[in-house]
Amino acid sequence: MLTIDHLNKSFGANQVLFDVSFSVQNGRILGLVGKNGAGKSTIFHSILNFVDYTGTISIDGKKLNAKDYDQVGYLPEERSLMPKLTVADQVSFLASLKGMSAKKAKAELPDWLSRLGVKGLPTDKIKSMSKGNQQKVQMIATLIHQPKLIILDEPFSGLDPVNVDLMKQLILEEKRNGATIIFSDHDMRNVEELCDDVVMINDGRVVLNGPVNEIKNSFGLTRIFVRTDKSLSDLRELPGVTDAIAQNNGSKLLILEDEKYGKAIFDELSAGQYIQTFDQEPPTLDEIFRMKAGARHA
Repeated sequence: MLTIDHLNKSFGANQVLFDVSFSVQNGRILGLVGKNGAGKSTIFHSILNFVDYTGTISIDGKKLNAKDYDQVGYLPEERSLMPKLTVADQVSFLASLKGMSAKKAKAELPDWLSRLGVKGLPTDKIKSMSKGNQQKVQMIATLIHQPKLIILDEPFSGLDPVNVDLMKQLILEEKRNGATIIFSDHDMRNVEELCDDVVMINDGRVVLNGPVNEIKNSFGLTRIFVRTDKSLSDLRELPGVTDAIAQNNGSKLLILEDEKYGKAIFDELSAGQYIQTFDQEPPTLDEIFRMKAGARHA
C-alpha cells in the first residue's frame, strides 16, 4: 500500500501542495484528478522523489528507498522516447534502469508488442512509428519489468477508442496481478470506468477522497433519465425538478433539488403503467468534478 501523509510542497514562495494525504491499496486503481495546475504532477514527482517536499511518502509502512523505485513503473504525461533508437534498444535500456536485463527485456518484447497491437517490429526505429504506437511502446517500457507501483499520467492522450480499450485492458490486468495503480486523466468517463477510488485535487488541496461509488452517491440520486412523451417544459413543472434536458438517445434528463422527489415523479410519469425507462442516478464524476473544481477551498 502506498501512503501519502501531510505532503506539502513549495517552489520558492509559491506553495503548490497543502497537507495532501491519501493512500492507495494494493490491487486497486486510484484516480488522481484535478484541473491543470491543481498539483497532480507535483504529487507524482514527489512520489518519484524528483522534487523535495515535506511530509511522508511510504510503501507498506516504510519510506521508499532505491530498491523500491526499481518496482515503480511511471508513464509521464510528456513522452520521453529517443527517436533514433530501435524499439528493442529503447525498451531494453529503460528496463535496465529498473534492474531488468536487456536480454530478458528483448526476449519478452515481441509478446508485449502483440498484446498491445503495436504496428512495427522490435528493429524499427522509434521515429518511424506513429504517435499512437510510440505511446504504446512507452507503456510497454513502463510495465515490462512488472512493477508493483504503477503511475500513469494521461495514458490515453491522443489514442483512438480501439487503442484506448487495449490500454484499459492492460491496466486492468495489472490490477488483477496485484499492482498498486495511480491513474490521472481529464476524461472523467475513463476514471469512472477504471478506478476503484478517486482523489480530487483543487488548488493543491484534497477536496474529495474515497471510493468512486461512495463519492457519487454522497451527492444524492439527483439525476433521473426517463423516456416519456411529456415535453421538457411540462417536465420542468414537476415537483423538485430544477431542469429537464433532452438527451441524444431519445431519453430526457431531469435534474432534482433532492433525491426524495424521485418516487413522486415516477408515480406521476408512469401513472401505474409500464414505463420504458426510469433510472434515478447520482451525478456523474464529470459533473462532480465541475462542481468542485470551480470552488476554492481554504
